[in-house]
Amino acid sequence: MDESKKLVIKAAADCRFDEVSLGEVMLRFDPGERRVRCARSFDVWEGGGEYNVARGLRKCFGLRTAVATALPENDIAKLVEELILAGGVDASFIKWMPFDGIGNNCRVGFNFTERGYGIRGALGVSDRGHSAASQLKPGDIDWETLFGKMGVRWLHTGGIFAALSRTTPEVIEEAMATAHKYGTIISYDLNYRPSLWKANGGKAACQEINRRLAKYVDVMIGNEEDFTACLGLEVEGVDENLSRLPIDGFKSMICRAVQEYPNFKACATTLRTVRTASVNDWSAICWYNGEFFQARQMNELAILDRVGGGDSFASGLVYGFLTYGDGQKAVDFGCAHGALAMTTPGDTSMASLSEVERLVGGGNARVVR
Repeated sequence: MDESKKLVIKAAADCRFDEVSLGEVMLRFDPGERRVRCARSFDVWEGGGEYNVARGLRKCFGLRTAVATALPENDIAKLVEELILAGGVDASFIKWMPFDGIGNNCRVGFNFTERGYGIRGALGVSDRGHSAASQLKPGDIDWETLFGKMGVRWLHTGGIFAALSRTTPEVIEEAMATAHKYGTIISYDLNYRPSLWKANGGKAACQEINRRLAKYVDVMIGNEEDFTACLGLEVEGVDENLSRLPIDGFKSMICRAVQEYPNFKACATTLRTVRTASVNDWSAICWYNGEFFQARQMNELAILDRVGGGDSFASGLVYGFLTYGDGQKAVDFGCAHGALAMTTPGDTSMASLSEVERLVGGGNARVVR
């Protein structure tokens, strides 16, 4: 083991926040068991790839978290704020932007999401153009106060926010540089979304931006498609649909990543085999301090709503590192939390810490009385 590769995490007593997420928070419209195009009513949740990590760390794991984002000054955005506050996430670092009355300058992003069932896969339809978060630019958020005066142990952001506009990668880089200056650990979930990058330079821009941002990252998270599409790391053994990479292929991919980016102190990826939209095999691996750690395999895991499972994996991983500083604990908590999050509707986790701990300890689905 190389001691220089260990994560050096600031003490909780020295920081106002355990974790801060930087990214967009949208409203998710969920038609339940129906299709989006056939629905007459929707459940409404808040969600976002980066935000979901802060939400899980607060509601499931009890840590002090905040979100840095932007919203327009209207009642739809106030609903988003209401949901953020109900989740226990600090909303002090939301930048409120003037609203022009119709949303030409900025608006709240919407995400219409079908859960999928059996042979019918999940479907997401985004309506997020001109969102307030996509309009953020360097200087809009006071990172010096957040990281320098208040103190933050962990910053999490990712490739979804980076893909929203030409200015959001600059905001990420500004936040990362300040966080790094004050010793805050930085994690980044590559989260490749072709539909988002299409309007912002495609895969070439995706790789240029993510490779630039990767140089600030301590903990990199992503699946095989993410590492290939976002960082240009070609790996043998991936089929044409990028649906499955053998475990040795995953390890080879991560080894290449940490060789190219020696600043990576940990890399993690979920291991998912999609049997149907409702049944997946599920596990995860994590490279930390020169070693690989694998969570236990959950075969034929029943899925109610897969959206947000990866984000809940990330929040469990962060919790494991913040609480135990241990690669095996981190991947175990991440895998268990992600699995439980996919048994409930919505992007965000409804799991409790006791449920996660029971699953980490080998528990099953017997009734708890």
